[in-house]
Amino acid sequence: MPSDFIQTLKTALKCRCPRCRTGALYKPGLNLNLNETCPSCGLDLAKNDSADGPAVFLIFILGFALVPLALALEALAHPPLWVHGVLWGAVALGLTLVALKPLKSYVIALQFKHRPGDWE
Repeated sequence: MPSDFIQTLKTALKCRCPRCRTGALYKPGLNLNLNETCPSCGLDLAKNDSADGPAVFLIFILGFALVPLALALEALAHPPLWVHGVLWGAVALGLTLVALKPLKSYVIALQFKHRPGDWE
């Protein structure tokens, strides 16, 4: 069981197809546009239904992590309000851009694994 979890997580972090684990999920570039089909195995990627789930998960995860850090910075250094806005806005934006593709890939991989009927 743990090796299956690790394999799914590795596939998601690489943003690869959940079936063949080699084809790219996303079109090239800095966007979240999925390929219509897997370039390696032909899986119809348009049948996924990740919707807004990955973004909502990311909002909760980042909120849980960044708010205590912002409060700790305020308690220790008392920076001006604009410093908080610039600093935490940049950190949140950067972490979102880095984490959204792999998180969406993980949700797609979980859907492929646990709801195979959706892909037929």
